Amino acid sequence: MKVVIVGGVAGGATAAARLRRLDEQAEIIILERSGYISYANCGLPYYIGGEITERENLTLQTPESFYRRFRIDVRVRQEVIEIDPKNKSVTVYKLEDGTQYQEYYDKLILSPGAKPVIPDTPGVESNRIFTLRTVEDTFEIDSYIKQHQPKTATIIGGGFIGLEMAENLKNKGIDVTLLQRSGQVMPPLDLDMAAIVHNYMRANGIHLKLNAPVESYKETSNGIQVNLKNQMSFETDLVILAVGVVPENGLAKKAGLELGVKGAICTNTNMQTSESDIYAVGDAVEVTHFVSGKKAVISLAGPANKQGRIAADHICGIPSEFKGSQGSSVLKLFDMTIASTGLNAKEAGRLGMDFDYAIINAASHATYYPGAASITLKVLFETKTGRILGGQIVGFGGVDKRIDVLATAIRAKMTAYDLTELDLAYAPPYSSAKDPLNMIGYVMENLLTDKVKQIHWQEIDSIPKDAVVLDARTDMEYRRGHLDSVMHIPVDEIRDRMEELPKDKKIYVYCQSGLRSYIACRILKQNGFECYNISGGYGFYENLRYGSIPDPEGTGPCGLKR
Repeated sequence: MKVVIVGGVAGGATAAARLRRLDEQAEIIILERSGYISYANCGLPYYIGGEITERENLTLQTPESFYRRFRIDVRVRQEVIEIDPKNKSVTVYKLEDGTQYQEYYDKLILSPGAKPVIPDTPGVESNRIFTLRTVEDTFEIDSYIKQHQPKTATIIGGGFIGLEMAENLKNKGIDVTLLQRSGQVMPPLDLDMAAIVHNYMRANGIHLKLNAPVESYKETSNGIQVNLKNQMSFETDLVILAVGVVPENGLAKKAGLELGVKGAICTNTNMQTSESDIYAVGDAVEVTHFVSGKKAVISLAGPANKQGRIAADHICGIPSEFKGSQGSSVLKLFDMTIASTGLNAKEAGRLGMDFDYAIINAASHATYYPGAASITLKVLFETKTGRILGGQIVGFGGVDKRIDVLATAIRAKMTAYDLTELDLAYAPPYSSAKDPLNMIGYVMENLLTDKVKQIHWQEIDSIPKDAVVLDARTDMEYRRGHLDSVMHIPVDEIRDRMEELPKDKKIYVYCQSGLRSYIACRILKQNGFECYNISGGYGFYENLRYGSIPDPEGTGPCGLKR
């Protein structure tokens, strides 16, 4: 059997290695357009920032090492320019000398990846404007920085690459501006969670401009002028375009393969395309979202690796299926970690799903043990069943392990009730006896069993004018800042001052984190009041409305420091 693989990196290289482990006799050829067969794509910004110092560390495998270990014929700087499904052949263009040749296959695996979106903006062809997708891109940007010593840089786009580049360029001493066309960075997050990231970016010296679409670029004697729509123009030394990627579908389209969402290549669960002897894996393929069941394009390394393995298994006769992706991701931004999995509220709303969500502020471990860090968790759940639909976590410690637990819970189709029962490891340096995931499970359980009703801060402006908004915090907290036109009764005084509250009006309660207001609501409900907890607490509201800078230090369950 002869298998030709178009493209390496995650999907193609994984498929090749798996094929060899399953079939020692197969002839396996990888054709890679760039000069690198398998490299740490997600590490590229950190090489530019100096966190990764050696070029060799970016390269996971070379053609020579792949051949020594797996006896796989790897041909770099050779681009497949056409597929002939009828004759089962590909036309290969050798970039070194411009010659072409035909290569025949029994099975073909397409792993072309995705390409950066380059908007059709006047002036975008400037040699001071870069994209970052390949190792060659990385070295080009690094060489430019070393040669020209830029003092300022502008990043267009606030996704993963945009934020990683903002951090790494800032760490090199470059003054960084980040322009985001929409009203928030990090599309996997909802705006309320992204607001925490916005405030933190600004606190770390990133000039963040939201709702700032670029109209044009113009080279000047000292740099490049960035012209914004309805805003002041400014000059910068270099520009990094990080506005997203689209599937590399040119070969597939030309070969007549079926395409789907965003032009991605359609496959079945075995990773076969509309031509049964042609497989496709990685960033170029359409997937089924595990939670929604809808078709999507999710460009992440984890799914690409899994798809490569599944394609190899199926070629070798092993039953293997890709059951969908839920978009689990994590990002480092200075000392903050940003993570998400499953659906966010924007997506669930567009799908018309019946859902709600809980928000808590917690500490990464027991606050009496030194070094506790703050984390904010938001978890979506189905209101009828309690099934977990998605999660977002932003904070300064223990974020990655909590998002992985949530990702596992979603994959297992667990509910809010199941989160309360998770038996998670505990010691004071690592967690609390009731982990934040247990705690948010309790919050969702209380909502599902009607022990408490809630509204979110986004709904605060729609509170009826004749209702009562009650601040249940301490006198000191109240003096530091509070909502206008509110009553103030600390939670510990509510039983003794209940006569001050009207029973014929709805009461909306908030505290610093949401815990004391929940306690207040339980007291009031059992005494005949109609009460609503304002989720997330006043600390969350300060992030969302007032641009409050996130405090990295963890607080107790009540939102108070010890």
